Amino acid sequence: MDDRNSDGSTGIPAVPGAGNGPPDLNLLRTFLAVHRAGAFTAGARVLGLSQPTVTAQIRALEGRLGRELFERRPRGVVPTPFADDLAARIADPLDALGAAAGALTGSPGEEGTAEPVRLAGPAEYLAHTVLPTLAPLVERGVRLRVSFGLTDGLLDELRAGRHDLVVATARPRGRALAWLPLADEEFVLVGAPVWAERLGGRIAAEGPAALHGVPLVAYAEDLPILRRYWRHVFGRRLTAVPAVTAPDLRAVRAAVAGGAGVSVLPRYLCAAELASGALVPLHLPEDPPINTGFLVGRPGPPAHPHVALVRDHLVWHGREAG
Repeated sequence: MDDRNSDGSTGIPAVPGAGNGPPDLNLLRTFLAVHRAGAFTAGARVLGLSQPTVTAQIRALEGRLGRELFERRPRGVVPTPFADDLAARIADPLDALGAAAGALTGSPGEEGTAEPVRLAGPAEYLAHTVLPTLAPLVERGVRLRVSFGLTDGLLDELRAGRHDLVVATARPRGRALAWLPLADEEFVLVGAPVWAERLGGRIAAEGPAALHGVPLVAYAEDLPILRRYWRHVFGRRLTAVPAVTAPDLRAVRAAVAGGAGVSVLPRYLCAAELASGALVPLHLPEDPPINTGFLVGRPGPPAHPHVALVRDHLVWHGREAG
């Protein structure tokens, strides 16, 4: 494939000190992979190259530019300010070029020919929001293999190569994974109408004391979402034993709607029940807890073009929904 535009340019921004013409695109791709991975060895894994080859290419690019790109450290490399600036300017064009090249060489419209995209995340969010959003892509030939789990375990599996993309409830630490903000979710303290009647407006007047003795329905024994709500809204630490636990927020929603107790749920998951009156918001703070979800992948070009297609579609949809 010829990477040049009709006017003879490559579409890659000019690099100060580069001499005549832009650097070789393969050298820039290698540089970007190392910059994202934070180490020559990790960048080599992303590119499917040997570590000596990656080292040689980075040295060749440094020679071509006349600038040092990385400071070598015992545990990887640290980009120079010049390298950070270069990465910021070439990342989007190179990613778009890689996706376009992959799309031209594939045949996504033929059943069974496209590699499946391995997507993982919380069961509730993927089932309620993500999978319906991706339905149009399935019609275009995208195949999906979906797994459910908790963020920490799924991110470990992503690093090991078991997934292409993970929807995470927390931003990954370090530079070994690439992430993009996906969407914000608001948490709501809810109960069935019977509990709303019993509590009346006492929570606004009395705070968490009004909920003393009220059964709590939780995702897990340590009350993870409830504890965060108590801390953020009431400024108190929640110490209680749940009446019901279920490791699926859809089951928590069903138990609460049935009158088993009260709980805290993401608004997207109970919007229909709130609209119908099956659930009632028990408290409406001025500053409700908000959690940001992230779409996480491995650094470097996607394994195949449909991974980029799913990634970009989900990020776009998340921004539109926000």
